Amino acid sequence: MSSAIVRCPWPGEDPLYVAYHDQEWGVPEYDPAALYEKLVLDGFQAGLSWITILRKRENFRRAFDNFEPAKVARYGERQIGRLLNDEGIVRSRAKIEAAIKGAKLWLEIEEKEPGGFTQFIWKHVDGRPQINRFKSTKQVPAKTPMSEGLAKELKQRGFNFCGPVIVYAFAQAVGMVNDHIVSCHRHTACEKLGAKRKKASA
Repeated sequence: MSSAIVRCPWPGEDPLYVAYHDQEWGVPEYDPAALYEKLVLDGFQAGLSWITILRKRENFRRAFDNFEPAKVARYGERQIGRLLNDEGIVRSRAKIEAAIKGAKLWLEIEEKEPGGFTQFIWKHVDGRPQINRFKSTKQVPAKTPMSEGLAKELKQRGFNFCGPVIVYAFAQAVGMVNDHIVSCHRHTACEKLGAKRKKASA
């Protein structure tokens, strides 16, 4: 009888990708700064594969002051020039400028809106993870009405690189939706984490 761990097929056997799948992907994330970081990284992913970004993530964190929005929001041409010369990250002016603009918008939302950036994001799933029960990755959508709604609001606020497909990938990553296939060992684990949060806030 096999005791092999069953997981979603997409990480393959890449150790970094497997660790990300097993430890992060689908885990409900409520920290506003962490949500900003993941939204920015998903924006940098546009046109690329996630594993490319994942391999560069520590470089991104170093380059962007650990994605502290208050620091990134103050970036000017000198910092943009530094980032454009940093071979450890994706050197796209448009994406770099989007990250800086996003930090400024994050600060506004954190300061002016009840519940801050966390509530701004999570209200699109009524504050609790949506639990899907897909048997195959072929059943997993690229976008949903929820991601279209969140993408629309992000764009209205001024965020860039946040189309509905990118936003759905973001939602999967931060556990707004549980898209681990039902046979994956992380499906139940992530579901329990979401239920724990719901019970704590009840």
